[in-house]
Amino acid sequence: MSFGAVDVLKGVDLDVAAGEFVVFVGPSGCGKSTLLRVIAGLDEQTTGDLRIDGRLMNGVPPAKRGIAMVFQSYALYPHLTVARNMGLALSQEGVAAADIKRRVETASALLRLDALLDRRPAELSGGQRQRVAIGRAIVRQPSLFLFDEPLSNLDAALRAGTRIEIAKLHRQLGATMVYVTHDQVEAMTLADKIVVLRGGAVEQVGRPLELYARPANLFVAGFIGSPTMNFIAGDAAARLRAATIGVRPEHLVVAPEGAWTGAVSHAERLGADTMLYVDVPGAGMLTARILGDIDYAVGDSVGLTPQQGKVYRFDGDGKSIAA
Repeated sequence: MSFGAVDVLKGVDLDVAAGEFVVFVGPSGCGKSTLLRVIAGLDEQTTGDLRIDGRLMNGVPPAKRGIAMVFQSYALYPHLTVARNMGLALSQEGVAAADIKRRVETASALLRLDALLDRRPAELSGGQRQRVAIGRAIVRQPSLFLFDEPLSNLDAALRAGTRIEIAKLHRQLGATMVYVTHDQVEAMTLADKIVVLRGGAVEQVGRPLELYARPANLFVAGFIGSPTMNFIAGDAAARLRAATIGVRPEHLVVAPEGAWTGAVSHAERLGADTMLYVDVPGAGMLTARILGDIDYAVGDSVGLTPQQGKVYRFDGDGKSIAA
């Protein structure tokens, strides 16, 4: 897909199975929201075909696609109650009042909004407003739900709670959902299948743990996983017949005779684990995620070594080298 001379999406070829939860991830500007808008019909693709439930959707207006979309902003009408906000689109479509009431009550029960139906948006928390926005989508009984970074306006605690609510909702409805986020933690915890995008192209598609354990290239390896994978070039990589090697922080252990030795630059004690940032000559800053509270001070010498079989190898083009 192009905007003028700029190719925003480049040869995207994807299948989403019925009932599947698919998450598009990637950095800002990678094309994930544009791809969602193409599915929704808000943007029209310049080439290729789009099918929903086997029906060709090229040129079909959004209202005729059988989809419902939940945006980053809640987009609720401040003067309407929760019930009216959830049922407004159905009223505009001429759905009978009794049917609207039934659908709203069903959706509000799923989302635990029963006690809030007479309130207005200003009386709700951010998490409650987002649940209302999701409820507004549910009452339309779409064949496909689209989510465009729905949790990005919430604080960390609300984000975690609402993420669980969305996962439960998917299990209860059994609906097909396509979800866009820049947060790979959301992707890992919600998705049946993750699509990693960069520069408008698909880098890899697979199950969350498949992408974590077998990244196709340096980009995917660095994007999936938190904290990000350590990458080392130079002699250490050459000894393993690679241009670059990668080790995840959770796969590094402290060892007196480690593969790398350096000075502690910083230690983050999180209780259950400790993040050690170790400045290693010739390898740069390595991050190690160590179980428990490790008592190291800035400047202490530390040896780090990777767990057996947990070193990833990449060639000069950044592609993964099979073990």
